[in-house]
Amino acid sequence: MYRLIKTLQVLLTALFTFTVFAAYGIWTYAAETENIKTDAAIVLGTKVVGNQPSPMLRERINHSVWLYENGFVDKIIFTGGKTDGADMAESEVSRNYALKLDVPAEDILIETESMITEENFLYANEIAEEHGLDSFLVVSDPLHMKRALLMAQVAGIDAYSSPTQSSIFQTFSSQLPFFIRETVCYVAYVLALAFLH
Repeated sequence: MYRLIKTLQVLLTALFTFTVFAAYGIWTYAAETENIKTDAAIVLGTKVVGNQPSPMLRERINHSVWLYENGFVDKIIFTGGKTDGADMAESEVSRNYALKLDVPAEDILIETESMITEENFLYANEIAEEHGLDSFLVVSDPLHMKRALLMAQVAGIDAYSSPTQSSIFQTFSSQLPFFIRETVCYVAYVLALAFLH
């Protein structure tokens, strides 16, 4: 029993230490921007409201359009299926919004099947292969970027970080719940990679 307790203490200490380092990494990585010329932007989907993008999704779309207009990407891949009972897929809403910002339809690609971030990359990669696209800027919220880039790497995607430059999370109190969620999800994902792969 004593050895079991000591083993559990060691494991919990290791998990706590890893979580602290992960949290620090997520917070500092949020400030990293790698805006280099790539073939396309992969815009990670998130909630829509009716047939309109949520404020968080709107920030992602606006940033991807900025990347397109400033020559960092030639195409934009919007991701996201129908979530939370929505009538339209997140990617369809994103495309419609981008079209209103004068992005040519031929430079917008979408996938409408994904429900989670891993699937965003899975289906975006399939579209990219169909169109001969090899390098990507990943667009999401700053605190989401570390986990997103790790998932892109696992999926074999040549991806670089391009977080939104503005966010609906302006204060620490509004950032904290998202930050805690991302830390938990990141730690869980890394542990799953370690033990399930």
